[in-house]
Amino acid sequence: MQKTVNFFRTIGSSTLILGILQFPLQAQDLSVAAAANVRFALEEIERVFEQKTKLVVEVNYSSSGKLSTQITQGAPFDVFISADEEYPLSLQKAEATANAPKVYAEGTLVLWTTQIGFSLKADGKILRSDKVQKIAIANPKTAPYGRAALEWLKKKGLFAAVESKLVYGESIAQATQYILTGACEVGLTAKSMVMSEEMKGKGTWAEIDPKNHEPIRQAAVITTYGQNKHPEASRKFFDFLFSAEAKKIWKKYGYR
Repeated sequence: MQKTVNFFRTIGSSTLILGILQFPLQAQDLSVAAAANVRFALEEIERVFEQKTKLVVEVNYSSSGKLSTQITQGAPFDVFISADEEYPLSLQKAEATANAPKVYAEGTLVLWTTQIGFSLKADGKILRSDKVQKIAIANPKTAPYGRAALEWLKKKGLFAAVESKLVYGESIAQATQYILTGACEVGLTAKSMVMSEEMKGKGTWAEIDPKNHEPIRQAAVITTYGQNKHPEASRKFFDFLFSAEAKKIWKKYGYR
C-alpha cells in the first residue's frame, strides 16, 4: 500500500517543501489530516505507531484552516491534528468531531534565516534593516503560526515598518520553503521545522518569547467520519499521540 505524504524535493543543495501526492485509500487505512508544522515529529510518531499496531496511517499535511474546511465539507479524515485549539473546537461546534479536542503540545515560534552574515536576535530589529527586503510568514487567516507571527510583530512595534515586506505562505511549510531557498531573507516559522534533521545546520534562528503572542496550543480530535468508519483505529492513533513515547518525540522537535 502506497502512503499519502507531504514531502521534500531536493533541487541542487536546497530542499523544497511541496504538495501532497494522493493515492486511493483502502478500508483498513487510517487517514489523518495534520498541520504542516508537525510533519517531522509526526513521521517519527507514525513509524512507531505502525510498528506497534500494524495499521497503515496516511497523512495529509496543510494549513490547519484549510484542513478544517475540508473536514466540514466531508473530506474522509479520521483524525485531525491541528496547530491550535480553535479549529478543532469549531469542528466540534459544527458536530464534525466524535470527542472534545485535546492539546497534545505547545508550539514555539522562531525567527530564521539561511543568509550568511545575518545576526538574528529575538527582538526582531533586523527586520527593519535594508538588508531585509522580504519576510516570510504563514497566512494568519489559515495558519496558527502565521497568526502568532503577526501578533508578535504588532506587539514588538514592528508591523507598521515591515508590513510591505511580508510574504505570506499558504502554510508554515510554504513559509519555511521561502526562507530555506532564500526567496525571503528572513522569516518566522515553527521551531519544529528548524529542529528537524533536514534543517539542522541550515542558517541561524532565534526563539521568540511566547509572552509576546498567544500560546500556540495544538490540539487533536477524532472526526465523526473516523468514529463512523474506523472507530477502533482512530481511537488507537488518537490515544498514541498522548503516549509517553509520543511525548518524547514532540519534545525532541522543540514542542512544549
